Amino acid sequence: MTHESSIALLIDADNCPAAKIEQILDELAKFGVINIRRAYGNWKSQGLKGWEEVLHEYAIQPIQQFAYTKGKNATDSAMIIDAMDLLYTQKLDAFCLASSDSDFTPLVMRIRANGLKVLGFGEKKTPEPFVNACSRFLYLENLGLPAKTGDVAALEAAVPSTTAPSPAGPTAAASAAPSAQPVKLNAKELRGNTRLVNLLRNAVEAAADDEGWAGLGAVGSHISKQTSFDSRNFGYAKLSDLILATGLFEVAKRDKGLYVRDKRRAGRKPE
Repeated sequence: MTHESSIALLIDADNCPAAKIEQILDELAKFGVINIRRAYGNWKSQGLKGWEEVLHEYAIQPIQQFAYTKGKNATDSAMIIDAMDLLYTQKLDAFCLASSDSDFTPLVMRIRANGLKVLGFGEKKTPEPFVNACSRFLYLENLGLPAKTGDVAALEAAVPSTTAPSPAGPTAAASAAPSAQPVKLNAKELRGNTRLVNLLRNAVEAAADDEGWAGLGAVGSHISKQTSFDSRNFGYAKLSDLILATGLFEVAKRDKGLYVRDKRRAGRKPE
């Protein structure tokens, strides 16, 4: 890209913990510049005191939204209206919605229909429709796990090099408050997730050469084009760690990167 991506961050303060804002901003900085930062809520509410303490520190604009009816949350509507205004009046490359509320699912789909990416952050209680609608969604409980672009280094000690012919080469800030430790799923739990297994196997198959080997970069790219996916939601810092943990794939380090192959293609049973 010839310019830094411009991102609009819209926060549902009623459904996002203030203690995670530093990590959210740190994660978004990997994708571009956060030019617009807004947090929505009824700032007369005692429940938003935690957000009030960090607004100025992180240059976040508070948007006041009164609850017109008792027990009803008007914040969602205000965010949706602002998001549509920004979509058509600002030159943005991506939106970030920080909320655990599924009411934003139609908004995400509308923004993506215009060709922009939507990054989502929310707690594990977030309904799946919202999670799956985003270009990428990350659970706040797992946000402490670092996401690095280099996958080879983490496996150098675990994966031996191979001289087999290779196909064309494929291409953290801490929270201010204590948070739950990310839960790392074991091999049995990972294999029991049919959707995950099918996603990984189909991506490897789609990017594989005649011998079944696929570059890790190509596998990750294929997955990102299909659905919202982040290996940290399963407790693994990188895609390579997750693939290795399933025990369903062979992994080999070659001159041009890391490659994976479905063990079924090699005639071997998973360990």
